[in-house]
Amino acid sequence: MESTNTRQQKIAKQIQKDVAGIIQREYSAALRGTLVTVTTVRVSVDLAYAKIYVSVFPFDRAEATLALLTEQNRAIRGLLGNLMRNQVKSIPELQFFIDDSLEYIENIDNLLNK
Repeated sequence: MESTNTRQQKIAKQIQKDVAGIIQREYSAALRGTLVTVTTVRVSVDLAYAKIYVSVFPFDRAEATLALLTEQNRAIRGLLGNLMRNQVKSIPELQFFIDDSLEYIENIDNLLNK
């Protein structure tokens, strides 16, 4: 398990908040009927990379949502840069991943209720 310092944690929380806002403001029309939540952000030690985990509901739209976010990566990073320009020297490269823990929990729950 990798340890994170306070600076990494602060940057990760700020990226989580800002990216969630960007998705809500800029991509609400494209994601109509889909609930997208930024669940976790993990920032590398050198603050050069950020792994962003998103939860998508309904689950069957997860791949399409991930494709949209990956396609719009540069635009999202640019908007993030505008929001964080006074806090970091360079904006981390963004990578989006699906957080399927809720889907996993639902599947386990369904199996237990059978």
